[in-house]
Amino acid sequence: MTTIKASCPTCGEVELTPADVSLMVCSHAPMSYYSFCCPTCTDEIRKPADDHVVSLLVSGGVPAQVWDLPAEVLEVKTGPVLTYDDLLDFALDLGSTDLLSAAAASPVRA
Repeated sequence: MTTIKASCPTCGEVELTPADVSLMVCSHAPMSYYSFCCPTCTDEIRKPADDHVVSLLVSGGVPAQVWDLPAEVLEVKTGPVLTYDDLLDFALDLGSTDLLSAAAASPVRA
C-alpha cells in the first residue's frame, strides 16, 4: 500500500493513502489542487498542485479528476467595478419590474 505524506497547517506531517486524497487537475494548470481530510484534526486541507505534485500523486495511485476552467474566468473585465449600491439597486429593481412575465405576455413576432 502506498503511503502519501502531506502536511496539515495545524497538525504538521500526516500520512495518507491514495484513497484519502482527491486530485483535481484543471485545464488552466495554476488552478489544479489536491485535498484531503486531516486524520488528526479532521480539517479539510486544500493545496495547489503543480505538474510535479500531480505526477507524484498519480504515480502514487491517486486518480486525477480533470475539470475545465470556465472561459469567463480568464476574460479581461472592462468598465467600472460593480458596487454594493449597484447590487442593491438591481435587487430593488427586480422587485418592482418583472421583465420575464412582460416578455411572456408580449405577442410573438415572426
